Amino acid sequence: MRAAEVVPGKPEASRVVDRDDPDRPDELLVEGLLVGMCGTDVEIIRDGFGWLPPGRDAIVPFHESLGRVISSPTPDFAPGDLVAGVVRRPDPEPCPACAVDAWDFCRNGKYTERGIKEIDGYGMQRWTVPPKFAVKLDPTLGDAGVLTEPASVVAKAWAQASAVAERSHLPVRSALITGAGPIGLLAALLGVQRGLEVHVVDRVTEGRKPDLVTTLGATYYSDLADVKADVDVAIECTGVARLIWECARRASVTVLAGISGEHDPVPLDPSVFDGMVLGNKAVVGTVNAGLPDYVAAAEALSDASRPWLNGLITRRVPLDRFTDALAKEKDDVKVVVDLT
Repeated sequence: MRAAEVVPGKPEASRVVDRDDPDRPDELLVEGLLVGMCGTDVEIIRDGFGWLPPGRDAIVPFHESLGRVISSPTPDFAPGDLVAGVVRRPDPEPCPACAVDAWDFCRNGKYTERGIKEIDGYGMQRWTVPPKFAVKLDPTLGDAGVLTEPASVVAKAWAQASAVAERSHLPVRSALITGAGPIGLLAALLGVQRGLEVHVVDRVTEGRKPDLVTTLGATYYSDLADVKADVDVAIECTGVARLIWECARRASVTVLAGISGEHDPVPLDPSVFDGMVLGNKAVVGTVNAGLPDYVAAAEALSDASRPWLNGLITRRVPLDRFTDALAKEKDDVKVVVDLT
């Protein structure tokens, strides 16, 4: 089989190599179909983020996966099933969170992650995964199943928002989503599925993103100042400081799901904190996802419009040219690598 390999921080060293098929009889053997390129993959390949497997000089990238089961050691999965693989693995100690399979809340940082931290990713034509870390998908999803991992991230964001709102006796009727990349659009999808009035802000003024938002039944804005509606929950997907503070000012619950990588100081209005205290507001950070979030994501995708989901996949590149996916083109939303 063929597999992508990268050396973090050295994009010129990226290559496709031949490998033996994996042989782990106690795991699912999966035919890799698609992987998604996201900002984390770009940071690994271009900027040197990530951790190599022990004793290795390269890692197989990609953590957003879609595959078809070839063989299974358990009757819970059958040949032909469409599956996505979970990214994170619990730390070996384990910490209090990992001990109860809440590895996305790992407290000691000793977790591992496929394609990111010490474990090869899903960028190969055959991969294996323990049944516990595989999620069966609706077979009618087809290629849109590759959206499972990013959808799991926003499923967790919504779970966090709902938990805070419930203990605050907050009836959630409306939501503000900042950023209309894959995470923001999927966050909007889950908000609409919850019956909420959804407002999405992104800086582009025309093209695919506004159309995807309006088709969903949400309202699109290219300037946050144009959002006049009251919002109960904000899911901030950009990491832009100005938007973070504005979300915290406007919403009762703000979930931070984006990292900008920018560290320059920004002006801060102290009244934002006054409003948070007096209004019993909350700001919550979230990263990665647990198994319940993957299951919720799979259900949300199954319930979604297939044409709408397919509209998120804007470009496909072949495995032999997987680095072509690093460069963002006009109107790109989700770029995928075709492993077949």
